[in-house]
Amino acid sequence: MAGQELADTIAGFALFADLSTPQREQVVDVFSEQWFGDGEKVLRQGLSGSGLYVVLDGAAAIRIDGVDRATLRAGDYFGEISCLLGEAPTADIVAMGSLRCLVLSSSQVESFLKSNPSVMYRLLQGEARKVRTTTKWLS
Repeated sequence: MAGQELADTIAGFALFADLSTPQREQVVDVFSEQWFGDGEKVLRQGLSGSGLYVVLDGAAAIRIDGVDRATLRAGDYFGEISCLLGEAPTADIVAMGSLRCLVLSSSQVESFLKSNPSVMYRLLQGEARKVRTTTKWLS
C-alpha cells in the first residue's frame, strides 16, 4: 500500500486520531509493515520478541494459556506493554485469517512516544481501558 494511502487509513485509528497529515506520514515512514498467515503467532506468551503492532487489516486473537480472551481488529494495537516494561508478552497474539500490521521495533517505541505526545496520551487511555477490562476478567 502506498504511503499516502496508509497515512489515510491510520487517520481513522484512535491511536493516531490527533496527528496531522504530515505526522501520520512520518508514522508510516517509521513503522514497517508485516503480514501474518492464518494461525500464525505474532507474539508468544512468555517468550521474548516485542514491538508495538497496529492492526491494519484482518483480526487476531488474544490467547492466554490457550484461552481466547478477545479479538483485535483494524485500529487495535498490541505489544506495547512488553515494550514499555521490557518483559515477555503475557499472551499469544494469533492471526485469525490473514493479518496485516504496522510494526515499530521495541527499541524505537520510547523515542517515538516522546516525540508524539498525543499518541502517548491515546496509548495511556488504551492502557486504562485494558486495566479496567482485565479487572473485570479477574472478578
